[in-house]
Amino acid sequence: MLNRESSSPREGVQRPQHAEPSPGRPPEERRVVVWVGKSVIFKGELVSSEDMSIDGTVEGTIEVRDHCLTIGPDADIRADITAQTITVHGAVTGVIRASGTVDIRETGSVDGDIIAPRVAMAEGADVRGRIDTLTGHESRRNLPVVA
Repeated sequence: MLNRESSSPREGVQRPQHAEPSPGRPPEERRVVVWVGKSVIFKGELVSSEDMSIDGTVEGTIEVRDHCLTIGPDADIRADITAQTITVHGAVTGVIRASGTVDIRETGSVDGDIIAPRVAMAEGADVRGRIDTLTGHESRRNLPVVA
C-alpha cells in the first residue's frame, strides 16, 4: 500500500496546517486580538471586529464597537475612539465612547471627553476633559422636569 505523502514528488515540503488552538485548550477559549505595534503609524479610519491592542501612533478614528481596545503605554493616539471596553495605558487625545467601561491606568492620560456608563481611574492617571457616565445621549441638565 502506498502512502500519498511518501510517494509525493515534493518530499520535504510541509503542507500548511490549519490553525488549531493550543493542545488542552477548548476552541472556544481561543482569543483573537489585533495588535498594532510600536513602529506603526496609522492615519485614517481604523475599524476592527475583534479585540485590539495598540502600541503605535493612530490619527483619525478608531472603531472597535462590540470589542475591547487596549491602548498600550507607548501609544500616541490622536483619534476619537468607540469600543465596548477601553483600557488606557498610554496617551489619548480625542473623545472616548464606550458602551461598557473605560479604565485609565496609572500611566494613562486622556485629553478629551469620556462618555461611558463606567469609568475607572488609577492614582496617577491624567484626564483633561469632561466625563459623562449617562447611558443616553442627553445630559441630566437637558432632561425635562416631570411634576
